[in-house]
Amino acid sequence: MTIKKYIPPGLEQPYNKSLMMKDLIAGLTLFVMLVPQGMAYAMLAGLPPVMGLYASTIPLIIYALFASSRHLSVGPTAITSLLVFSGISSISEPGSQDYITLVILLALMVGTIQCLLGVLRLGFIVKFISPSVLGGYTSAAAIIIGLSQLKHLIGIDLGTYFQAHHLLIGIGRELTNLHGMTVLLGVSSIIFLVILKKINSRFPAALVLILLSSLSVYIFSLQEKGVQIVGTVPNGFPSLSLPTISLESVKQLIIPAVIIALLGFMESLAIGKTIADKEKYKLNPNRELKALGLANMLGSLFQIFPVNGSFSRSAVNHQSGGVTQLVSIFTSLFMIITLMLFTSYFYYLPSAVLAAIIIVAVYKLIDIEQAKFLFNVRSIDGWSWIVTFFVTLFVGIQWGILVGAIFNFCLLLARITRPNIIEMGYLEKEQIFRDIKRFPQATTLEDLIMIRVDSSIHFANISYLEEKIREFLYLKPLANMIIIDFSGVNDMDTPSFEVIEDLKEQLKKEKDISMFFVGMKGTVRETANKLGWDRKFNEEMNYYTIEKLLENKKIKVSTSSDKNHQTPYMYYI
Repeated sequence: MTIKKYIPPGLEQPYNKSLMMKDLIAGLTLFVMLVPQGMAYAMLAGLPPVMGLYASTIPLIIYALFASSRHLSVGPTAITSLLVFSGISSISEPGSQDYITLVILLALMVGTIQCLLGVLRLGFIVKFISPSVLGGYTSAAAIIIGLSQLKHLIGIDLGTYFQAHHLLIGIGRELTNLHGMTVLLGVSSIIFLVILKKINSRFPAALVLILLSSLSVYIFSLQEKGVQIVGTVPNGFPSLSLPTISLESVKQLIIPAVIIALLGFMESLAIGKTIADKEKYKLNPNRELKALGLANMLGSLFQIFPVNGSFSRSAVNHQSGGVTQLVSIFTSLFMIITLMLFTSYFYYLPSAVLAAIIIVAVYKLIDIEQAKFLFNVRSIDGWSWIVTFFVTLFVGIQWGILVGAIFNFCLLLARITRPNIIEMGYLEKEQIFRDIKRFPQATTLEDLIMIRVDSSIHFANISYLEEKIREFLYLKPLANMIIIDFSGVNDMDTPSFEVIEDLKEQLKKEKDISMFFVGMKGTVRETANKLGWDRKFNEEMNYYTIEKLLENKKIKVSTSSDKNHQTPYMYYI
């Protein structure tokens, strides 16, 4: 490994003062975003707000040194914070020292899992969680986050529920206990953030809101009137310490750790790849896994909770002109200075304001339009979204992603075991073969069956192919010839060849039906030859196109009297 691998991405190229100023400005911009977001997401995770600032220091530097992305901004995020809370609050009291200890251990475990996946080059496994599942999960999680923050926004007690119906019931039950001043502060904070966002999206509205609300609490002594405030925020940088590890704790945290590790990587890779494609550079998924893993592992030595790439901050980094990962290092340095000198100014910060920041941030994650789009294009993808959404919303966020992934995997297995197998007919005018179900006007012959297989053939779906062939024969009892087009078959295993060979010989012996194979690709033909098909069925598999076979057998599916007419080859539809 060369020293070049430890240079922040983007610095491999010539770097000058002009580029450094761009990175510095982008770093300051992210810092302004990260202060309120970090504190708010720590509160969402059931932690002291200062831990959000801790999580915005060392992990950023570590990630910058090992990443391949030049623009990804790492730190606390809303959904990861909710996963932390849901994974640990059931076994420990949120905010307690035991809870904090478990969260730090969770960060270590998440980082270890990500590093192992990166070292073993297993980054591809996140591809098994489809965008439709992730979309449904994200939308439902955003709703749960918003509902869970109402307790801070309007000053009521909702307990530690993570199901929408329980939260809604709790809200209804506590409506008579609303705290008027907290409601006024929380609602006005949301209005302030939304309006300023529309006027100028680059204006640091959240930071200004923190300053104004803290000043208001201080001047009018609102904490004495029942408004909850952050209170004392420890001054200084967290000391280096090893996370407390026990076998029992590891067992309790393994499922949340795996979920956070995978989802955090997926979220990071999605935004990182989007920006990398725009900027014309390549992202290395396995390197990203290792960088995120090291950020969490080493960060756990400094009292952090799990971090990953942020959609909003990465987009702002890109829009602000950041060109290298020095942006993350600058952001981290600004945060360290804040921890050393300015944490006392957060004492009067109202919890309702942090809740408002969270609600406004997660609102844009709710994407119901995606479900409508998926149903319009392909309903099965829409159902993946719906199943994940409702399980996440009403059963729990950890179950949501698991059930969604399993549901989608079952759909994948169904497609693998029941591939598209169609009977073709001939369209006179277009002189092409088409699926007779889609084009019922296509011409067919009672004694000829032409089949196209649009999938690799293997032990899991060969029985389905055999069933379909027998089904076609049942519908055409006069058939004496079957043509199977293999042009859509990229691979075929040994058991499948044996089944087809047995079926071919059985049909020939019992019903005098001939079976031909056309359009075999090289890889399929090589396997067939090794099984002796080139000797046993040389004529039956010696045709590369349907037209050659039909011409050789003097079979016409056209009613045309044109002497120059040629039976055409099949085209994919």
